[in-house]
Amino acid sequence: MSLSAAEVNKIAWLARLAIDDDKVEAYARDLSQILGFVEQLGSVDTSRVAPMAHPLDEAQRLRPDDVTETDQRALFQAHAPLVEAGLYLVPKVIE
Repeated sequence: MSLSAAEVNKIAWLARLAIDDDKVEAYARDLSQILGFVEQLGSVDTSRVAPMAHPLDEAQRLRPDDVTETDQRALFQAHAPLVEAGLYLVPKVIE
């Protein structure tokens, strides 16, 4: 796949990047080579490769599910302007 200078300028505009006019052609060439490599990767037969989430077959360590802080809801809600039934009340913003 080959990118034109106009396409590179559009991509730069969408990404809010400033590219010097004298470097646009170099970016177009480099990006075209990258996209060509990605096309090559897409043509590789991976039907016999098992999908994996991580290259190392390790289990994730889990921490114990223990309560480490005390309930301070009443303290926090004492400073709120409007509270009802343990919930913070806020003004309606959508009609």
